[in-house]
Amino acid sequence: MYKAYVFDAYGTLFDVHSAVSRHFELVGENPARVSEVWRNKQLEYTWVRTTMNQYKDFWELTSQALDFALAATPGSNLDCKKVLMDAYLSLDCYSEVPSVLKKLKEDGYKTAILSNGSPKMLASAVEHAGLSDLLDDQFSIDDIQIFKADPATYGMVTDAYDIQPNEIAFQSSNRWDIAGATAYGFSCHWINRTNQPDEYVDLKPQKTISDLNGLIA
Repeated sequence: MYKAYVFDAYGTLFDVHSAVSRHFELVGENPARVSEVWRNKQLEYTWVRTTMNQYKDFWELTSQALDFALAATPGSNLDCKKVLMDAYLSLDCYSEVPSVLKKLKEDGYKTAILSNGSPKMLASAVEHAGLSDLLDDQFSIDDIQIFKADPATYGMVTDAYDIQPNEIAFQSSNRWDIAGATAYGFSCHWINRTNQPDEYVDLKPQKTISDLNGLIA
């Protein structure tokens, strides 16, 4: 049914909270709150920048979001920024990721990332996680300088592979990303790792699973 399995990176393959959890003692009084605000602002900045047509790459927005998170969370150590930014280049991948990608490759599917991340960020995360041989491509929206969920971002994959949208299985932990990819025509699997309630009910995924093992179950 599918010719390619395409994955969002952050929150889907890579644990976005692992940078803070790895260095929680340095972050201050409320590291979990810092990590939550950091992620929320990182995404907010992509949507606002796209709406304004004022692009900055994901690395810069990640840096700006961390500045805000540290400033907005009482008791934070403002001097930990460099350590956390360095850690973001080597985020932990979820435990099932290597085995699932390996099985998909063995079954003959193309595998790829489609991400807001800059090429430098993606290359570093993939290498750190040991996934280089398990992914055929890493599509960064930096090539077109528009963030997801603009339809043009999903079109990067269909244009590159010269296949129809419904021949692509797209996986993301972000429900808004699943909505955008569904609207484009991808067959989508929502990786609902934290059992969040559904939204965008008019743009439902093909399937909701708790982790990537559900793709090969």
